[in-house]
Amino acid sequence: MIETHAVVGWFGSRLRMRLRAPANPFKARPPQVHLAHASFAFRSWDPASEAPPSLLSLHPTTMESEVPVAHFSKVGVVVKTGSREAANLARQLILELERLDIEPIVDQESAPKLGRESSIDRSSLAGASDLVIVLGGDGTLLSVTRGELGTTPILGINLGTLGFLTEHPVDRLFPMLKLAIEGGAKVEIRERLEIEVNSPGKKEVHRRALNDVVINKSALARMILLSVHVNGEFLSRFRADGLILATPTGSTAYNLSAGGPIIYPTVRVVLVTPICPHTLTNRPIALPLDSEIEIRLESRSEEVYLTLDGQEGFPLSSRDLLRIRRCPEPVRLLTDPGRSYFHILHRKLKWGQRGG
Repeated sequence: MIETHAVVGWFGSRLRMRLRAPANPFKARPPQVHLAHASFAFRSWDPASEAPPSLLSLHPTTMESEVPVAHFSKVGVVVKTGSREAANLARQLILELERLDIEPIVDQESAPKLGRESSIDRSSLAGASDLVIVLGGDGTLLSVTRGELGTTPILGINLGTLGFLTEHPVDRLFPMLKLAIEGGAKVEIRERLEIEVNSPGKKEVHRRALNDVVINKSALARMILLSVHVNGEFLSRFRADGLILATPTGSTAYNLSAGGPIIYPTVRVVLVTPICPHTLTNRPIALPLDSEIEIRLESRSEEVYLTLDGQEGFPLSSRDLLRIRRCPEPVRLLTDPGRSYFHILHRKLKWGQRGG
């Protein structure tokens, strides 16, 4: 019989426990205690042995951006439209989920391709699932992040082109699923933006965006003039082809093409990047994530459009007031603890390679 004395430190308090190993540990069900951010010290010894006690200390290493993964009973499955490879992979995934006694849930758009029926909209799928697995590209994943997400994590499997959000290759689908079920995966917080458009005589428009909010002129319009205030204080007037407001996650999208910087995904900022500004001193600026940004269009005769994540858009007029702030409900991306964001930059942008 081996005795183990455990001292658990949890938010400044201490809890002492004495544990005795049973004669047949395979028939015993050990007690389970779940403590976040706890440190442990274990001292174990065999009373029948003269060997000195052994000591093991464990300390938490979880970063603020990492959230423990919960157990899954329902998993949402989203398939890229028009991809036969995604549909075939989804069928294999559904069979594996059913084998594991996990209920697969598909959205309305994916259901016909998988021979199933569904009444759940894609943007509502996270609310009905413990985990959402996206088989497609970044655009497919972005379509899932428009609605209420709660604390449901999203696992992106890349069947698109670049794939910054859907970072995992196809051969990592089932290993990542296994890792998540066993609690070995981590969830990385990705902030979203909340958009409000006030138009006189019209109902307020409320939307969310994970990557970016873009104000852009039409193909034949001249440069537009945009007035920007931050927390009620005047920032600048931008005379340009448009303006991008990007999250750190969206810094590798349109912002990067417009000359904006790449921001590490968990840095709490929002980028304001002008598109082809008339004044060369109008450069991108990083603002605190908790800023409230107000934008008015001062050009009266130009055709201007507001686009969210490159997927949803509508026209803007000089009478509209656009407010952008941090969304209180972020996206939680399921990531591989063995890979960092720098690995993604190496693989996707070829950083670190000769001539790159």
